[in-house]
Amino acid sequence: MLIRCWGSRGSIPVSGSEYIKYGGDTTCLELRTKEDNIVIIDAGSGIRRLGNNLVQEGRKDLNILFTHAHWDHILGFPFFKPLYFKGTEVSMLGSPLAQESIKNIISKTMQAPNFPVRFEDMKAEIYYVGACPDWFRIKGISITPIRISHPNQGMGYKFVEDNKTFVFLTDNELTYMHPGGLPYNDYLEFSRGADLLFHDAEYLPEEYKFTKTWGHSIYLDALNLALEAGVKRFGLFHHNQERTDEQVDRMVEDCRRIIREKGSDMECFAVAKDMVIEL
Repeated sequence: MLIRCWGSRGSIPVSGSEYIKYGGDTTCLELRTKEDNIVIIDAGSGIRRLGNNLVQEGRKDLNILFTHAHWDHILGFPFFKPLYFKGTEVSMLGSPLAQESIKNIISKTMQAPNFPVRFEDMKAEIYYVGACPDWFRIKGISITPIRISHPNQGMGYKFVEDNKTFVFLTDNELTYMHPGGLPYNDYLEFSRGADLLFHDAEYLPEEYKFTKTWGHSIYLDALNLALEAGVKRFGLFHHNQERTDEQVDRMVEDCRRIIREKGSDMECFAVAKDMVIEL
């Protein structure tokens, strides 16, 4: 399993010299199976660059898996270039808690007067698989969803191939249970022993005094989850739109200090644009 990050920023895309290292694009991950099949997670602004890459490769059989319907996770969809080429086939799967069908959610990103191209005019064949069951497979990867604690609800996912496990829990508030969310221990057990965990780590403790109930976690709470779950590698994800590269670096260093003090050998880093991890 190969995991490539095309966007790890939260809430809104950002640009500038202070965002070079970790990037300014919002959530989009690409998973490639050992047989080189493609599963895309979310359609944040990072999906634009991914789409350009896929067109260059001539890839036409794609799968898109959505965590939830908030704007920063779908805003890149109209700029996903493979959709405009005949012969492209895209299977789309989404959260059973998203209140609407995937088609309705995605098509809204292209409704007039907000976008000049109609959703119906795209050349690709799009298949709507609908709500994700408790367990399913896409192109050889075993996928288990879990409800996240986030306003308007959504899903996190566990991906397994050849006994290697990747857990993706973005937009998940560990210390507040939103409607549809789950207790902390459920996320702990879901992440137990994972080879790789990406978890929402948007806030500093002092910020959380003002942002509690907004649907995101303090980075130290995400770190504690990773340590308690005994994961091998932990990536801070969904970087705040105001968080500079230097500030993210300081968060990572603080995490690594705590990991050393606890006598753990867990690897910790912040997920950056174009980062590639092989499991």
